[in-house]
Amino acid sequence: MSEEKFMFEIANLKQDLGIEDMVVTNDDIDMLKRYNNNEFTMNEMIDNIKKSFQI
Repeated sequence: MSEEKFMFEIANLKQDLGIEDMVVTNDDIDMLKRYNNNEFTMNEMIDNIKKSFQI
Protein backbone atom coordinates (compact mmCIF):
# COMPACT_ATOMS: atom_id res chain seq x y z
CA MET A 1 0.00 0.00 0.00
CA SER A 2 1.38 3.40 -0.90
CA GLU A 3 2.04 5.99 1.79
CA GLU A 4 -0.37 8.41 0.09
CA LYS A 5 -3.21 5.86 0.09
CA PHE A 6 -2.42 4.90 3.69
CA MET A 7 -2.57 8.53 4.85
CA PHE A 8 -5.85 9.01 2.97
CA GLU A 9 -7.32 6.00 4.76
CA ILE A 10 -6.03 7.30 8.12
CA ALA A 11 -7.68 10.68 7.44
CA ASN A 12 -10.97 8.90 6.73
CA LEU A 13 -10.58 6.80 9.85
CA LYS A 14 -9.93 9.90 11.97
CA GLN A 15 -13.04 11.54 10.53
CA ASP A 16 -15.22 8.46 11.09
CA LEU A 17 -14.01 7.99 14.65
CA GLY A 18 -14.34 11.71 15.34
CA ILE A 19 -18.07 11.34 14.70
CA GLU A 20 -18.09 8.87 17.61
CA ASP A 21 -16.00 11.24 19.79
CA MET A 22 -12.99 8.96 19.47
CA VAL A 23 -9.52 10.35 18.84
CA VAL A 24 -6.77 8.74 16.75
CA THR A 25 -3.36 9.69 18.09
CA ASN A 26 -0.01 9.76 16.29
CA ASP A 27 0.92 6.65 18.30
CA ASP A 28 -2.15 4.91 16.87
CA ILE A 29 -1.09 5.89 13.35
CA ASP A 30 2.47 4.67 13.96
CA MET A 31 1.11 1.35 15.20
CA LEU A 32 -1.08 1.00 12.09
CA LYS A 33 1.90 1.82 9.86
CA ARG A 34 3.95 -0.86 11.59
CA TYR A 35 1.12 -3.35 11.15
CA ASN A 36 0.80 -2.35 7.50
CA ASN A 37 4.54 -3.02 7.11
CA ASN A 38 4.07 -6.52 8.59
CA GLU A 39 6.18 -5.67 11.63
CA PHE A 40 3.71 -7.56 13.83
CA THR A 41 0.52 -9.59 13.56
CA MET A 42 -3.07 -8.54 14.19
CA ASN A 43 -3.06 -10.57 17.43
CA GLU A 44 0.09 -8.79 18.63
CA MET A 45 -1.48 -5.42 17.83
CA ILE A 46 -4.65 -6.34 19.74
CA ASP A 47 -2.58 -7.51 22.72
CA ASN A 48 -0.69 -4.19 22.73
CA ILE A 49 -3.96 -2.26 22.66
CA LYS A 50 -5.37 -4.34 25.51
CA LYS A 51 -2.24 -3.77 27.58
CA SER A 52 -2.49 -0.03 27.06
CA PHE A 53 -5.91 -0.06 28.73
CA GLN A 54 -4.90 -2.14 31.74
CA ILE A 55 -4.22 -0.41 35.03
